[in-house]
Amino acid sequence: MKLLLDTHVFIWWSGEPDKLSAKALNACENSTNRLILSIVSIWEMQIKMQLGKLKLKRSLKDLIENQQDINNLQILPVSPNHIFMLDNLPMHHSDPFDRLLISQAIEEKLALVSKDQAFSNYAVKLFW
Repeated sequence: MKLLLDTHVFIWWSGEPDKLSAKALNACENSTNRLILSIVSIWEMQIKMQLGKLKLKRSLKDLIENQQDINNLQILPVSPNHIFMLDNLPMHHSDPFDRLLISQAIEEKLALVSKDQAFSNYAVKLFW
């Protein structure tokens, strides 16, 4: 299964996996699943670090590269189709990062791993 990790899921998976639900943790640990992180999440983490809202134990670059090496994490770029898909999304969620993650999950047919219950209002397979 291809799993798109929400930003908080990636952070927890990388450093505090006990914060994940048992289902989410099992899915991330299952080596047959493909773990995917959107460039949108990397951008969001960088912004939050610059604003002082997020502190990581290592640099963001090192964290991403480490997860790519250890867990074969794949980075999903943003395509024009992901942005165009936003036209079809109702405004159940106002966070632009989350809306783009939802759009990517729908467009790429990915299961979205997130604790955010607002995602359940969309036609996306939610994993928590």
